Order: sequence, then C-alpha cells, then structure tokens
Amino acid sequence: MRRHRRYAGWAAALAVLATALAVPALAQPEHEEDRGSAARSIEWHDCADPDFKQMQCGSIPVPVDWSQPDSGSLTLSLVRRPADDGAHRQGALLLNDGAGGSSIEQLRLAMRIGLPQFAGDMTRKFDLVAVDPRGVGHSTPIVCGEELKPAGVSHFPQDQAAFDRLAAHNRAFAEDCLRRNGPLTGRVDLTSTARDIEAVRIGLGERQLNWYGIHYSTLLGRTYARLYPGALRTMVLDTALDDTAPPLSQVTREAAAAETAFNRFTAWCATSQDCALYGKDAAAEYDALVALADREPIPTGGLAHRPLTGEDIREATQDYLTLSGLTWPELARAVVNAQKGDATAFTRDPDNTLDPVQVQVPACLDSARPVQTFAQLAELQRELARVSPHLGGAVRSYKALAGCLGSPLPSMPVTAGPPVHGAPPALILQSTRQALAPYEAGPAMAAQLPGSVVLAREGDDYSMFLLSQCVRDATNHYLTTVTLPTPGTTCTT
Repeated sequence: MRRHRRYAGWAAALAVLATALAVPALAQPEHEEDRGSAARSIEWHDCADPDFKQMQCGSIPVPVDWSQPDSGSLTLSLVRRPADDGAHRQGALLLNDGAGGSSIEQLRLAMRIGLPQFAGDMTRKFDLVAVDPRGVGHSTPIVCGEELKPAGVSHFPQDQAAFDRLAAHNRAFAEDCLRRNGPLTGRVDLTSTARDIEAVRIGLGERQLNWYGIHYSTLLGRTYARLYPGALRTMVLDTALDDTAPPLSQVTREAAAAETAFNRFTAWCATSQDCALYGKDAAAEYDALVALADREPIPTGGLAHRPLTGEDIREATQDYLTLSGLTWPELARAVVNAQKGDATAFTRDPDNTLDPVQVQVPACLDSARPVQTFAQLAELQRELARVSPHLGGAVRSYKALAGCLGSPLPSMPVTAGPPVHGAPPALILQSTRQALAPYEAGPAMAAQLPGSVVLAREGDDYSMFLLSQCVRDATNHYLTTVTLPTPGTTCTT
C-alpha cells in the first residue's frame, strides 16, 4: 500500500426475495465494449501491509475509455478480507467510499478500530472487498500540479474581475491535470467507474455482488444497478445523496443541512464541558474568527500551507460537523487554536482518506453546470447567505460548482429520477440530521429503487454502522436474509 492515513470518521465499511431460491438472471451488458471485461482477471497475492494481515491484495487492468477499450488501460487496486465463516459464506460485499475517497484506506481504519469484533455477520459471512475507484488512492491516481484554490482566488467572488480570476484558474487547473494524466482526467465519471465495478464482479467470479456505499457511492451504486440489472444481490446505502432535484436546489439544501448541523454544534457547546468553547457564545466566536481571518489571514504554523482566510475556514468546517462525538470537539479546539494564531487544524480534512483533487476532478464531470455568469453566481451566493448565515453556503456541492467554472472538462451527469429496474430493494441508512445530506435525500433515493426502505437513525452522524447497534442489526439481517426493516423504523440508539 502506498499511503498511510490517520483516524478519519469512518463509517464502517460500511425487498423480500421474489421466491425463496430465485436469483435474477444477469442482463447482457448494455454496452458492447463491456463484454471485453470478461477476459480480465484479478491478480491476487498475500498483503504485505501489517494492517491487512491474512488478507489478499489484488489488481485488475481496465480500459481508460470503455468506448475504446484498446486505447489504453489503468489499474484498479483491491484488498479482500475473506469471510471468517467460510463454510457459511454468502458472497462478496463491495465497500466503496465514493468520489475522491480511498475504500482501501477506509478498510484500514475499520480494521484499526476492531471491525471484526463488532461487525457481526458482515465479516463472518461475507468477503469484504475494498476497491479504490479509478483515479483514486492506490488505483491509478489523478495527480495534478496546480493548487485547487491558490492565494488571490476566491470561490465567493464579489465582482466580475474576481469571477474571471476564478474561471481562469479553474481552466488552468484542468489543463494541468490533462497534461499530467492524459485522457483519464476526463474519464473518472460515475458511468466509467460503474463499468469498472462490473469488471471487478467478473474478476471475482461472483454472480452477484453485495454493495455497501457511503455518500457519493450511493449514486455510484444506483448507476451500477441501472447499467447492470441483476448484478447486485443487496444494496446498503449510507447517507444517500439526492441528485434528482435541480442543481441549485441541491446546493441550497446541502447548505441548509450543514447550517442546521452547525447550530446543533453550537448548542452542544453551550451545555458540554467537552467543548473547548464551553461558557462562550460559540457561534459568535466562530463568526468573529472568520471575520478576523478575512481581514488578515491566520498562519498555519509552517510552510506547507499558506495562511487561511475566513473563506478557507468556512470551507473546512462542514466536514467537522459529520460525527458529533468525534469531530465536534475537534472543531471547537480548531477554533480556539486559530484564535491563538494557528489555523493548522483547518488545513486537514477530518476524513483523511479523501484527496481534494481526486474529489474535485470527478465533480466537474458528474455535475451539471447551472452557473455560467457572475450575476448567476452572485444570486446563488445571496440565497446561500440567507439559508446559511454562519457557513455562508461553503459546502461540498458549492465548492464543486465554483471549482468547475471555466473548466474545459465536459459535464456528463448521469440520469437520475426514473425507477431503476433490476436493482434489489435497498436498505438506505439516513440520519435525521446530517451536515452532508438532508434526511429527505434518503426517500428520494428510495423512490428510484422500488421496494427500498429508509432506516432513519436519530442523530447527527453518518457512517451509522459504526455507531449504532440498531443499524448494525438491521444491516446484517438484510445482508443475510435480504429482508428489509418495516418502513418507518427509526433507530434511536
């Protein structure tokens, strides 16, 4: 393995049967070029990495461009943890962390916190297979030389000149990525990645896969199910996203969800001595810090990162709101340290399995481009300031939108909304309050996967398999029996 990561707030690695023994027949590949994947095989060897003892590490080549399979290839990296109870093994469970996220590093973190000790049937009866998507992590990665947002460039331009600087920089960033990575830069989209998953299924020798997708990988799972009807036995979708709404509505809804999470964070600070801002007005302290940093950027304690503006701090805040028991205390300490003149904590994403460049490049391919002019962006900013007065709408979907302005990369969003035929009824795990996605995104995903059930979990967290015994029980029951919880069920523990 090439990279080692510290703690991230991992999640876990994480529909009744039509007839008792029936397995849906796999459809023929929708695209002629996909048939070539059948000739590929996974090369396995014992992992040398100490975190992956008694596991198998593998790789498989896939075409860079599935429409031209002979024009070049890339390598996907995998780690497989065999089921503990091989005699009662029920298949392979594919772990996928989504755009810019290394599933292999997520598995590493899961093993370090003792996954087999609490996972139950997930590790007893299923091979866990972590695959780093194309362009990400240990697979052939996207590596770019330009900064995503250098000094003097703002994602929240206040005039036409600043808007033009942003667009020019985004164009230069994309052109640099294209020079360094070639055609792969324009082929890290959801559809290409889903076709890779089919090559992995064939390479594993599995008639059907079981799917555990987190956040962006909920969209990947749905895309794979649409392309390959019958290829999935089960789908567990943790913190589903909703890409059925108009693009600007998606940004606004995410901003409102993150603002609600911030308000809950500040309310927690008012009552918990675990908050470094306890006894103070945490919201006022945060707002004052942002204003101070906008006047005079705050140093980061070294030469690796430039001093941070208030915009930088706001853009780093959302990911600190995703795990109330873990990242909320970190956010409070980050604010206090920045007040003292060291903003280093705001240069680190709490989920250290993500690569910001490998998040941004696919975003420009998978997202529509609803904003073309400064006037349109200014109107969006005003709406975001209204629904998100503290964070100002500095959320992932807005950063992706702003980071694609002026980009020469094509926009090729997948079809969203219509029912996906041939997909299994999914178990969708959705927190009632979450900084990354509103609860309503769960039902929106369920509506696309007929027969699916949203299992609500009362709280502020994602990656609920890690945190909730109720969620673990429901997930394992679904994985082993393909039986979903009663609609309307809410986990309170």
